[in-house]
Amino acid sequence: MTNTAPAPHGAAAPVKIFYLAIGTPELYAVARSYVPAGMELVTLDSADRAESLAKIRDCEVVIVGTRKLDRELIEAAPRLRLAVHQGVGYHDTMDVPALRERGIPVAVTPNGTPQTVSEHAVMLMLSACRLLPYADAELRAGRYHVNALRLQSQTLAGKTIGYVGMGRIGQATARRLLGWETRGIYTDPVALDAGHEQALQLERVDLDTLLARADIVTLHVPLTEGTHHLIDAGALARMKRGAVLVNTARGPVMDEDAVADALASGHLGALGTDVYRHEPVPGDHCLTPYPNTVLTPHIAAATRDTYARKMEGVFANIARYYAGESLLEQVL
Repeated sequence: MTNTAPAPHGAAAPVKIFYLAIGTPELYAVARSYVPAGMELVTLDSADRAESLAKIRDCEVVIVGTRKLDRELIEAAPRLRLAVHQGVGYHDTMDVPALRERGIPVAVTPNGTPQTVSEHAVMLMLSACRLLPYADAELRAGRYHVNALRLQSQTLAGKTIGYVGMGRIGQATARRLLGWETRGIYTDPVALDAGHEQALQLERVDLDTLLARADIVTLHVPLTEGTHHLIDAGALARMKRGAVLVNTARGPVMDEDAVADALASGHLGALGTDVYRHEPVPGDHCLTPYPNTVLTPHIAAATRDTYARKMEGVFANIARYYAGESLLEQVL
């Protein structure tokens, strides 16, 4: 599926842009509505690997969506000049060394992400504290627990929220919880300036202190060697008994088996997560048996409003590149 437009600057052929994601015709139509004149969006009809390898071959730009841009795909694209991530989490969705070897610049697209992901994080906190999926499923099955959950559910007000990572999304989450009568502590290698800390009502602490004090621990870090299994059995043991864990970052930031054990023992009060070590998630996943979990399919940034903002930002940045202007949000 392609969308052909006149080539820029009078070129003989349009600039081909490969969209590395599997979507519906309706989703592709939204993306195409932002394609600049003189460019052509090349999209996938299936998850077949051979189709991706064939279609990326003649493309100069790749937009990384829901599938990984690995070395094989990069090497299959001799004309590739630019890679743009439709989100911000490029660390584990692009083969950075392979792109660096080719000198291919990389830009991310934060447009809308902090707002949407932070909303999702707050939703997971509330849903996990109130055991919402369990209550909903039980009611649909004809079991009306009007009193049974009173001593198991929790109120968000009065809780200490521990933010692991205080980048764009961490700050947006803290901002959304202003007025909820919560207390905020955070850990991050880079401290916020005093003005931001005061505005967001936050105190910076080390990770061990955060784990010991927080009633809710919410993860907002990229997946790197340093953050892989940051929340492991030892970290979970240092959390308060009954605390809630929320993950809208990346699945491997937490050790899922250790989290399952903590849920089974009752040490972890509840879990809300949008991300997993392997995606898509099988039905027999280790976290699915527990009623005190809220599990969503990596959709924290996936709203129609945010998707439109992302596509607008992605193609505006590509247009800047071909106009000889500096890329926005360039990370490589």
